Amino acid sequence: MRPLSIAASLALVLVASAVTAQNAAAPPASDPAATPAATVPIAAPAAAPTALSGDATRGKGLTYTCRGCHGVEGYKNAYPSYHVPKLGGQSEVYLRNALLEYRGAKRKHPTMQAQAESFSEQDIADIAAYLSSIK
Repeated sequence: MRPLSIAASLALVLVASAVTAQNAAAPPASDPAATPAATVPIAAPAAAPTALSGDATRGKGLTYTCRGCHGVEGYKNAYPSYHVPKLGGQSEVYLRNALLEYRGAKRKHPTMQAQAESFSEQDIADIAAYLSSIK
């Protein structure tokens, strides 16, 4: 049996904490005023996503593998044949959206999808900040 990953362990702790907090807030079963609606937690309104501030210094380190294709002048892949675009100086918003679309499989390219899936939201912000800062 494999040990749980850190993310899975954290998820279990959060669920256990939520159940404990919900049980502590529930009225005793002998309370005649207790109704099923009284024990259902009300969800807070979802906060609007905020744009993360990218760190170009950190982004430079994260783009190490990107330079293997995107850093070679005139590079073309053999199959299927396509031109690999230069990324330096592109708009930060464009770069961020492109990586998010690859990660969400809205843009189709197996290598880029695999790369983007490995990045967190902060990683993507950092990469976009770095690439948009170079000429």
